[in-house]
Amino acid sequence: MRRIEILAFDNAQLLDVTGPLQVFATANDMMRNAAKALPYEIAAVSARGEVVTTSGLVLVTAILPEATEVDTLVIAGGRGVNEACKDDGLMNWIRRRAAISRRTASVCSGAFLLASAGLLDGKRAVTHWRRCAEFLERFPRVRLEADPIFVRDGTMWTSAGVTAGIDLALALVEDDLGRDVALEIARELVVFLKRPGGQSQFSAALALQAGGERFDSLHGWIMENLRGDLSLPALAERAHMSARSFSRHYRAATGRTPARAIEDIRVEAARRLLEQGASVSQTRLRCGFGSDETMRRSFLRSLGTTPQAYREHF
Repeated sequence: MRRIEILAFDNAQLLDVTGPLQVFATANDMMRNAAKALPYEIAAVSARGEVVTTSGLVLVTAILPEATEVDTLVIAGGRGVNEACKDDGLMNWIRRRAAISRRTASVCSGAFLLASAGLLDGKRAVTHWRRCAEFLERFPRVRLEADPIFVRDGTMWTSAGVTAGIDLALALVEDDLGRDVALEIARELVVFLKRPGGQSQFSAALALQAGGERFDSLHGWIMENLRGDLSLPALAERAHMSARSFSRHYRAATGRTPARAIEDIRVEAARRLLEQGASVSQTRLRCGFGSDETMRRSFLRSLGTTPQAYREHF
């Protein structure tokens, strides 16, 4: 049985603690139902045995352990991370526990605690996109990557904001128990997609929604009709506007031309299919790329790699 410790502190983000905890707990439930040995012993821990999370919910935890063995140490993030970084006793405990754990992970801004402890120097890492600039300034020795959902560098795992902690925990379970178990947990938790670490923190659709609600229904229609006619005249007609007016208003709202938005949406849909094992030719047809060369150029422009290379990597 692997012991998982999830560190919380005052003003920790609730989901940073409970998201990963529930993934490991669901793994135990599945094994229990199958009359198999439980894979995990799970403990939320804190310095005082009680923390008030950012949502106001109070969590009762175990006191920071010292003598027990630990397999995986998970550090939560949240608004209170800066104060936690000033707690010398807590920082020393993190260093001691990380030194004896098989692997150490952080969720969201929990990476600030690992970096403050000197555990990420020279390593690749990620944190919440909103705090990347601050992180880079404070920890220049860390090789921060702003985009991925999570990053693994040796025994150190770091993840992006909040719900990315679930993706991270699923990856940890997959590392322990295999892909089939991780996928079954994702289905049990009704997670839309088990995302690989290299996927962006931002979906194309979410980025396009930042400009307001005006074109939300159009974006929904586009994603359901990737194989259809998505030319400028067709989109303008769907939006009940002239082509010139549509192009101008769309770019003002989203910051992108309609053609670039369509390409981004198609590339993201293609990434998901390739990650699930679809062939390049199947993906090209389902996502509406006119030819293999068109899809290849779109991937190179957006991701800096080819569809085949992306499929082999993920």
